Amino acid sequence: MTAHPQSTTLQDAIWDGSIPLDIRLSPSECRVYDQADPYLIQYPRLSYLPLLLPRLHAFFSSFLIDPTVRSHEGWFSYENVPLKWHYPVGLLYDLFSGALPAQASSSDRDEHSPPRQQPSSLPWRLTLHLTDWPGDQLVQPDAEGKVLHDAFINSVKEADFLRNGTAKGIMSLSKDDSTQLWTAVQEHKRSAFDPIFQKLLYAQGAPLRHIPLKVYLPSSPSASELSVGHLRIVQSLVTPFLQGTKEQQTIGTALHALLPALFPSRRTPILAKPVLHGAVVPMSAQVESLLREAAYLDGWLYVGLVMIG
Repeated sequence: MTAHPQSTTLQDAIWDGSIPLDIRLSPSECRVYDQADPYLIQYPRLSYLPLLLPRLHAFFSSFLIDPTVRSHEGWFSYENVPLKWHYPVGLLYDLFSGALPAQASSSDRDEHSPPRQQPSSLPWRLTLHLTDWPGDQLVQPDAEGKVLHDAFINSVKEADFLRNGTAKGIMSLSKDDSTQLWTAVQEHKRSAFDPIFQKLLYAQGAPLRHIPLKVYLPSSPSASELSVGHLRIVQSLVTPFLQGTKEQQTIGTALHALLPALFPSRRTPILAKPVLHGAVVPMSAQVESLLREAAYLDGWLYVGLVMIG
């Protein structure tokens, strides 16, 4: 299937999307009283924080109290909340930073156009830790990067199964294609990623069965320290068409079915707004189009919610 010019524009905007990061070494691990210099980087929204660890370890090595710690032992926190390393950094930012999502102006009638960015508190300041791994909250990666690779591939398999009713697409990739896919993710190289991903997205020309969609709800305030940063994830089988009809499923109809208390209307966001890649998603956006044009690199649509008022 040939991409529509509008979708190409949207895909370009998503691939070009980035977040300025201000990464500080944890004061408890820094041998300098007034802290080390921050590591500043403009980082792709689609990428993963652990891919930065070798560079960060080299940058902060002269400031470490314990110079024997290894880069793969690093983890990140935001306001004392450990960040899940297998989430794309753009999703983490949308879920935890508290920044307002971008929204198209009312005069912009093209829902596929990239939204205009709104001011926010950037750069996003994160803390790097190389000791005291929070084992009760995070699985620890290994030195060879196999855990991160396997987490990504397993997510791709799950999305593949939902789309096609089988994971044959990802399982039947050649070794070279599988290597190219993961290398393209690591290097954020779209020209190498797209040919492989298209094989998965349009596998065997089979009709799309379900949309790989996860919705993230903000946590409720709690006195428990362990609940800080907790996210409730809502997931169900979402079909591209409304059941028993030929009417396209929209993000509005899907959210109304999944979370009717938060989305009593299919067409108008009353209590909450869906956010994808840092932008408010129109309730009329078709979920199949979103999947084709705006999925994350593992083939999933990760939708956060922003409460209104």
